[in-house]
Order: sequence, then structure tokens, then C-alpha cells
Amino acid sequence: MPAKIYPAAQERILEIWDYTERKWNDKQADAYVRELIAEIETVAGQRHRWRPVLDEALKGVYFFRHRHHYIFFRELSKRRLGVISVLHETMDIPARLREDSERG
Repeated sequence: MPAKIYPAAQERILEIWDYTERKWNDKQADAYVRELIAEIETVAGQRHRWRPVLDEALKGVYFFRHRHHYIFFRELSKRRLGVISVLHETMDIPARLREDSERG
């Protein structure tokens, strides 16, 4: 079953697409977003790659890194993830993650 991408994560993915399209082109943007989504599906079955977020307010939230982005998620069921946020390594990750997790 495919991952559930919550609204805040959907917005972040669209921001990634927009930035990539402006910097390179729409073909590159499409390819990167497809790769990102495919990696989310792959990691769902690779629990050894999950790293817990060490913030008591975000108990049960995990992340993994893909290139320059961190993908934050909860486990919804066996092999199905609920993606909360996708953040670039240069962002204020703690603040953005708290903001995105509150939005659901």
C-alpha cells in the first residue's frame, strides 16, 4: 500500500519540485520527485534505515535521508508510512518539523 503523504509534506514536495524546475528544468524536477517518492516506498520495508526523532513531543516519528532531504514519517501499518514532512538539510529542521507535524 502506498505511503500516505500528509498536506504539509505535499506542500514541501511541491516546493522541492518548484525549486528544482527553476534551477534546472521540469524534466529534472519530475525525475527527482519520482525518485523521492520511490525511496519513501522502499524505506517502508527497510526498518533498519529508520532513525527516531529524539524529541519527546514527536514520539513515534522517524526519519531517513535522501540526498539533501530528510523525510519524516510515522508508521501507519506494516510497510505503510505516513509522511509528515520533507525538509532540506539547510532548513531550520526542528522548527519546520514541529510546524509540519502540528498541521498533520
